[in-house]
Amino acid sequence: MSIMERNENLRNIAIIAHVDHGKTTLVDAIFQQSGLFRANQKVDERLMDTMDLERERGITIAAKNCSVLWKGVRINIIDTPGHADFGGEVERALSMADGAILLVDASEGPLPQTRFVLKKALEAGLKILVIINKIDRQDARPEQVLDEIYDLMIDLDATEEQLEFSLLYAVGRDGIAKKTLAEEGTNLHPLLDTILKEIPSPSHDPSAPFQMLVSDLGYSDYMGRLAIGKVFNGTARSRDRLICMGGKEQNVSLKEVSKLQVYRGMTLVDVDEVQAGDIAVLAGIEDVKIGDTICNWEAPRALPRISVDKPTVSMEFTVNDSPFGGTEGRYVQSSRIRARLRKETLLNVAVEVEETGDRDSILVKGRGEFQLAILIETMRREGYEFCVGRPKVIYRYENGRKMEPLERLMVDCEEQFLGVVTEKLSLRKGKMTNLVNNGRGRVRIEFSVPTQALIGYRDEFLTDTRGTGIMHSLFDGYGKYRGGCPSRFTGSIVSDRGGKAVPYALFNLEPRGRLFVAPGDPVYEGMIVGEHNRGQDIDVNPAKEKKLSNMRAAGKDDNVILSPMKPMTLEQAINFIREDERVEITPLSVRMRKGVLSGQKRHMMRSAQLKKESLGR
Repeated sequence: MSIMERNENLRNIAIIAHVDHGKTTLVDAIFQQSGLFRANQKVDERLMDTMDLERERGITIAAKNCSVLWKGVRINIIDTPGHADFGGEVERALSMADGAILLVDASEGPLPQTRFVLKKALEAGLKILVIINKIDRQDARPEQVLDEIYDLMIDLDATEEQLEFSLLYAVGRDGIAKKTLAEEGTNLHPLLDTILKEIPSPSHDPSAPFQMLVSDLGYSDYMGRLAIGKVFNGTARSRDRLICMGGKEQNVSLKEVSKLQVYRGMTLVDVDEVQAGDIAVLAGIEDVKIGDTICNWEAPRALPRISVDKPTVSMEFTVNDSPFGGTEGRYVQSSRIRARLRKETLLNVAVEVEETGDRDSILVKGRGEFQLAILIETMRREGYEFCVGRPKVIYRYENGRKMEPLERLMVDCEEQFLGVVTEKLSLRKGKMTNLVNNGRGRVRIEFSVPTQALIGYRDEFLTDTRGTGIMHSLFDGYGKYRGGCPSRFTGSIVSDRGGKAVPYALFNLEPRGRLFVAPGDPVYEGMIVGEHNRGQDIDVNPAKEKKLSNMRAAGKDDNVILSPMKPMTLEQAINFIREDERVEITPLSVRMRKGVLSGQKRHMMRSAQLKKESLGR
């Protein structure tokens, strides 16, 4: 048996943090202090948030890599998303790391999304380094947060060795890290020194041939498909003949590497050779998938594939067949939409695509409606136009029993809203598992809730808590089916003809419910123009104008004053629709509509359904 060697010139580390706990800001400060930039160089903030959506929402969506040089050692930093819906990104990012920084807010403490990523890191056996960030906050409570971190790690079955983690306190915004709260702290040097001391260097078998696990994919217009991953053993040089192996150890392809690259800061640089421990980018191997092993063709040996939790939510994507179809988008054909979704599955291991048997529709499966909403938003910005149905949970059957995905839901709200939140979640088959009241006016409640119950609940929760509540959910496995959940207690106000919305008509519709269109907005038959106060749908004419006559009366010709209309966001629209409704998505608009646009056809279908139900009795 060969003795394992370590590459002491490298450290591969992942950063774990909840949304908005200061991860990207801390990485910016590491870049500045490690000498990556010149003293007078102008640098953007939040360098790691490269996608427009990440910058707008302040969240990390895609895992990304970068590197810094400290005291002659190359530190590869792997940024991981903080949201469980992007779990596929987390799992493949951790496959490249040998250690992980757990970054926790000094006030909020470890939150559910932190729990998800930390669980994956502990299962992978990574060495953990804990940083309590934002200790300059007025409501900071670092001692209690440290106790909560210990409780969390014990709850996640951390080993004795993992519980003996190194601890640092930081103010990421000011670029300060220190080992104790009493220290003054001037820079991040203690953090960088601790990474070199505590995080193990990558180990490899010196006698083993070249092996690299593909953890990510990229694409270059000049070089084609790029395979990104960690080199586990051996070395590779440019122009080497390598083989790409799939999951069943089948030799997929024999290719010559056209270019080798590694990360230097945020950019890629060409190198002649990559060694064990390097996070490398290979060009020249076209038909490669995430989880494949690239190895020496003379001694092909596959590494274990990256395992990813199965999808829990599905959505149907269809061609936009509304009267406005094709007027605002660049890519409207089903073949274009299908090709774009297939491309997404190559880059994102957590997304699956399934044919439905209908040429104009395709089923997309993911880890949550938020992940699918981000995919939809990305596609509409690229110029795609299509329709999507309501998100549906994916059920399983075990020993003849129906099983459904469950979520661990954590709610932080003011004490006065405890009753309404508990009542609404119990209606949705939620079960309270924990309640913490620290006497400061706010309470923390944990629930076990079916995934289907949370679809559409987030907006209702914000209304119930008057915008002061915080809600985080985390996939908690499959459990026994708890029964159907109410989706919406209100109906839809549906336009019965095409035209443009008129102030006079909208003013008379306002008492019926909340409107989604403003005067002058184009409407068509079957388009949802508002939310009805009552449970049933109603067909209305939003283009109806006032009848003109030659008679005049005092007060009759006053200007119509409408209530302000707040347009629906993409996520709100997806959560609002029912089973028989769709969201029409174009680069310029988000509209809601009925699946069957004709009011007459819907009436006939409703009558047939009532007749069938009466005969069934």
